[in-house]
Amino acid sequence: MSKITCQEEILKLAENYKADMTGFLRDMISIPSESCDEKRVVLRIKEEMEKVGFDKVEIDQMGNVLGYIGHGKHVIAMDAHIDTVGIGDINNWTNDPYEGYEDDEVIYGRGGSDQEGGMASMVYAGKIIKDLNLEDDYTLIVTGTVQEEDCDGLCWQYIINEDKIKPEFVVITEPTSTNIYRGHRGRMEIKVTTHGISCHGSAPERGDNAIFKMGPILNELKELNKRLIDDPFLGKGTLTVSEIFFSSPSRCAVADGCTVSIDRRLTNGETWEYALDQIRELPSVKEAKAKVEMYTYERPAYTGLIYPTECYFPTWVLEESHPACKTLIDSYKGLFKEDPLVDKWTFSTNAVSIMGRYGIPCVGFGPGHEDQAHAPNELTWKDELVKCAAMYALIPITYVKEYCK
Repeated sequence: MSKITCQEEILKLAENYKADMTGFLRDMISIPSESCDEKRVVLRIKEEMEKVGFDKVEIDQMGNVLGYIGHGKHVIAMDAHIDTVGIGDINNWTNDPYEGYEDDEVIYGRGGSDQEGGMASMVYAGKIIKDLNLEDDYTLIVTGTVQEEDCDGLCWQYIINEDKIKPEFVVITEPTSTNIYRGHRGRMEIKVTTHGISCHGSAPERGDNAIFKMGPILNELKELNKRLIDDPFLGKGTLTVSEIFFSSPSRCAVADGCTVSIDRRLTNGETWEYALDQIRELPSVKEAKAKVEMYTYERPAYTGLIYPTECYFPTWVLEESHPACKTLIDSYKGLFKEDPLVDKWTFSTNAVSIMGRYGIPCVGFGPGHEDQAHAPNELTWKDELVKCAAMYALIPITYVKEYCK
């Protein structure tokens, strides 16, 4: 089959499988699957992978589902996290977030864009590969990963360290509006704690109020955000205070403890040590003798496995000239006869571990839009599912034939 004929056949089959992808995605949406409660949706994905003809399907000890196609020496992975956030205030939804609905253009429901749509397209890309005998000297591993919403990249720490899987590159199928993304800022979860001495609230001068100590720190954190590094591609580093906690013997007492959580986004040139030291050097932090540290994550997976990690998620950028990025650009041009937009995510993905920690190249292409992530009335688009299925089917053979000679 010629290259042009192959591309045409891929597009034709992707369109033919639109209804199957839609049905599969709606099944996944109908199964609540917040972080650490993904078992039922993992089993549903395993069922669909086996149905369409994957060569092997496994569930690892963490609960990630891994589907294999081919047995070649070039290992390529495609990843979708299949956990979702919760629904928040149900009054913000116009329809049931799990029952959802569809029309000719869209699918409604929690997880459609973030990020189970990517899984639907990947599974049917596997069927297209099988239908057209596109297997070559590659092994494609399709991963449905857990706990990303809680702790992005933890699943891939496990896959790389414990499953011993190290692909040549990974396609991240988070929502990109079917553009090609080659990087995003990293992030940290930071905790700042002040301590005081409680006393009766009728005589506050007898104590030392930990909440009052935190007040000047909050103002200096707000000002620090304005001074953070601005990278020409990834954009500006940011911080925001996301939570506040206190300890006190009662409402009629001076608070003896106060803690704030900081969501810190890291751009190029910012390390975790640098970010912590910036806060530790604030005059108000020194004055209050506040403790500044990273959170750790130790929540059990649905399998019961605890795989602890610090809450540091590194920045990453892939050069546009890298073979993985060029593979996606070539595949896009071949299928759709136009140049793609090559850009970046605003939020972070599992690539914080895959490339940020381990240096395995990542590049993004996915159905759905960033602004739908974590929002009520979440939508994804059927034509994007089709477009992505075609891309995912073409990427492995394009890489092997064009960049592995």
